[in-house]
Amino acid sequence: MNSIVTFPNRIPVTEFEERRFKVYTDRQLDKIDIIQNLPEDTLFEMKVVASVLPFRVNEYVINELINWDQVPNDPIYQLVFPQKGMLKDEHFERMAQLHRDGADKKEIQAVAKEIRDELNPHPAGQMEMNMPELDGEVLDGVQHKYRETVLFFPAQGQTCHSYCTFCFRWAQFVGDKDLKMSSTEAEKLHGYLKEHTEVTDLLVTGGDPMVMKTKNLVQYLEPLLEPEFDHIQTIRIGTKALTFWPYRFVTDKDADELIELFAKLVDAGKHVAIMAHYNHWQEITTDIAEEAIRRIRATGAEIRAQGPLIKHVNDDANAWAKLWKKEVKLGIIPYYMFVERDTGAKNYFEVPLAEAYHIYREAMKQVSGLARTARGPSMSAGPGKVEIQGITEIKGEKVFVLRFLQGRNPDWVQRPFFAKYSDTATWLHELEPAFGEEKFFFEDEYEQMKKGNG
Repeated sequence: MNSIVTFPNRIPVTEFEERRFKVYTDRQLDKIDIIQNLPEDTLFEMKVVASVLPFRVNEYVINELINWDQVPNDPIYQLVFPQKGMLKDEHFERMAQLHRDGADKKEIQAVAKEIRDELNPHPAGQMEMNMPELDGEVLDGVQHKYRETVLFFPAQGQTCHSYCTFCFRWAQFVGDKDLKMSSTEAEKLHGYLKEHTEVTDLLVTGGDPMVMKTKNLVQYLEPLLEPEFDHIQTIRIGTKALTFWPYRFVTDKDADELIELFAKLVDAGKHVAIMAHYNHWQEITTDIAEEAIRRIRATGAEIRAQGPLIKHVNDDANAWAKLWKKEVKLGIIPYYMFVERDTGAKNYFEVPLAEAYHIYREAMKQVSGLARTARGPSMSAGPGKVEIQGITEIKGEKVFVLRFLQGRNPDWVQRPFFAKYSDTATWLHELEPAFGEEKFFFEDEYEQMKKGNG
């Protein structure tokens, strides 16, 4: 059991029993006792899909978050367990036949790679346009898409306590080095940040940085307290651990050190923002999840919540309203409702933009002003983060009203533009300019950026 940690003027931790972390991957599907009660066809479908898309789940998620009486419709079950529809019919049948024929591992892996290559493994130009350089060399594991914000992918944090079936970074987890972004070189990260004083925010992401030992996180973050990094005002940490393994912040062996690191950064004047990934209110119904939230907030760090709108998981306005209300009650700031990205199993999870806006608006109508901080529905597309602000009629034409919340060119930000209304479009590239325009205002400049890879 962990010792009690206290901070001046902060609430001490409540005692919780230490919990052993036990995880299952595609190789241990037959070891998950509770799913052995599912139909044999379902178990075979899981095996087939897990041959292509990454699968990983831990006992806490299985035992505490999934309502097995509601399976297969339980949202957390859909969030972590493979479903047949996640692969296109032709891809599923191709892989299923290999399993029926008893194909060897090498053949299965070769076909899996061919299928993955068709699933847009790195959307929004993240491998072509976002890769910064230091001293003439590309920095592995670093992305710089927007002027103020640098993303860092520490090698020790490129897995998760469980995997989301819809994850847009699924290519990080399939064992293909050509598809992976990561870095172990703290010195190069710090060197880049020293040279780029326009950067105010560092986002440590993955995978999930919270799978790392605290000592690894310290080597990346503590140096930012030196005067040459005064321009780094905000340290963001993207994580799903508050859902998938809240013990990380409470009873893990180095949980106290992690909480102390957050407090040290805050006390030194840094804004620490835990970018928590929530998809459904069921994720914050356990005592340990609430305790993890309380401990983080007691350090002075804030928690902002974001996640995509996903068919089969949360394509329901009432679910979003209940989630946002619960977040606000626990002191979490609702931040983004995203649109599922154009990668991986998008065909299974995508929701038309018109429907997404309707769900967002109906959820917003149910909550108070403190929950209306959630921006969306937002597409993290190649040119930037594009928000659907509304659907209206102008001069007899039904249109989407759009704006950039963030853009590769900062001058695009907050500039409204219009697209023809569509019942079926699910992503920016499927939209057409309204009012007879041939192109959206940013397209020519964006094409030039792509040619220059910048």
